[in-house]
Amino acid sequence: MRKPKFPIFHVWLDEISELVKDEGILIFAILLPLAYPLLYAMIYNTETQRELPICVVDESMSARSRDFIRRVDATSEVNVAAHCISMEEAQELMRRRDVYGILRIPSDFNLGLWRGEQVVVGLYSDLTSMLYYKVEYLAVVNVAQELNRNIKVAKNQTYLTRREEQLARWPIRFEEVKLYNPAGGFAAFLIPPVLMLILQQALCLSVGMSMGRSRERFRGLVIPPNKHYKNTLAIVLGKGLVHFLLFLLMAFYMAVCVTRWFGLPQLGHFWDLVGFFVPYLLACTYMAIFWSSFVYRREDCILLFVFMSVPLLFLSGVSWPGAAIPPLWKGVASVFPSTWGLNAYARIQGMGASIGDCRSEIMALWILAGIYFLLSCFFYMFEIRKAVGRTVFN
Repeated sequence: MRKPKFPIFHVWLDEISELVKDEGILIFAILLPLAYPLLYAMIYNTETQRELPICVVDESMSARSRDFIRRVDATSEVNVAAHCISMEEAQELMRRRDVYGILRIPSDFNLGLWRGEQVVVGLYSDLTSMLYYKVEYLAVVNVAQELNRNIKVAKNQTYLTRREEQLARWPIRFEEVKLYNPAGGFAAFLIPPVLMLILQQALCLSVGMSMGRSRERFRGLVIPPNKHYKNTLAIVLGKGLVHFLLFLLMAFYMAVCVTRWFGLPQLGHFWDLVGFFVPYLLACTYMAIFWSSFVYRREDCILLFVFMSVPLLFLSGVSWPGAAIPPLWKGVASVFPSTWGLNAYARIQGMGASIGDCRSEIMALWILAGIYFLLSCFFYMFEIRKAVGRTVFN
């Protein structure tokens, strides 16, 4: 096939050819962004923990304690899977991971309530996961509050009407409205920003492996001895355009297909998503090109980029409040597009925000895209000079 005259198109075609021929690059550029979102979404698709098995130690053995246990068992959060006669037996069940919590009813439960005294119910939770504690605590506290209201009304016989009884039960009525996450689950909260982190990491891995392959082929150089690779802008734009266009398709696959298949929040408008994806993917692409300058073998990109996934998720302020992150780490986080992109995407897709609402994040992404573009240009200028010193361009 006849090569195009313009260097940028020549570089673009060469990059596509290298991508198609290399199975490792194909895995990171296509298979990873296609499969990982499905894997994460399926893991968290249940949103919240339901019917968590717990055991009960009922030392009271009274009608009121049995009623309390039945109410706890009737909640959707926990399931009373076992009744134990002692705390030692219950602890053994927890050690075997048969249950994830212990509800202990004290021996003075019924007598204390009859006397009008405060009674303490023990809840022992497995804190290997915070989700266990959350659902167990909610189940027990909700049941305890309902029984408290029943006891309060039963002990006061002065109420003459049904309305007065209702007021005694609920002096202050409140309504809980979960904004932007009706189920209160992890999928709607965590998966959308994780999708954007997958895009950045897959871009870094695919570009890094391509860079490592070039160094292995050309004896340490990242460009071939070819006259089309004398132009810095042609190299940077040609290589960046391939990955940008490919991952733009992957971004809309995640934002439309994965989001719809798993019922994730989908409040963003099409042009708002376009206005976000363009600077985000440009920043990620040129960041990947610049940081890949430290890749000298194909395998180095895995060591350099894979370990960054979890720290970048925390530094973004999505899984850990940004206000609690020290200033030093906020400065470190600001050099990564994911820090701005995860928050902007969560607001656009999960809250229905517009580009104007996310102007600070979008501006930061454009600035990062410009900075990393210039750094990539400086890197390839240096590589061109090195190539001229060692080889003769055809």
